[in-house]
Amino acid sequence: MEAFMYILICGNGSYYTGSTKNLDLRMQEHQLGQGSNFTRKHLPVKLVYFEEFDRIDEAFEREKQIQKWSRAKKEALINRDFQKLKELSKGSSIGSTSSPTE
Repeated sequence: MEAFMYILICGNGSYYTGSTKNLDLRMQEHQLGQGSNFTRKHLPVKLVYFEEFDRIDEAFEREKQIQKWSRAKKEALINRDFQKLKELSKGSSIGSTSSPTE
């Protein structure tokens, strides 16, 4: 069974992260104002990123991880700028052994 973690950009410019077993249906629900209280208040929404998983619990776990991220980190993921994503992740890592370079 497929599952998805997805990121939407809302009409007010904010990001919404969710997970579902049926991405097409979930997008229709969001567009009709039936997806979530948040997206209902910030229509229209546009799908800007998604990842596929074998199980819904894996998609949900990824959703919860990304919801904690900063806007800059989400945008790096959306833009598939993995170098920037790595740099932004270093700043938030605990016990990092990297040192600043000149």
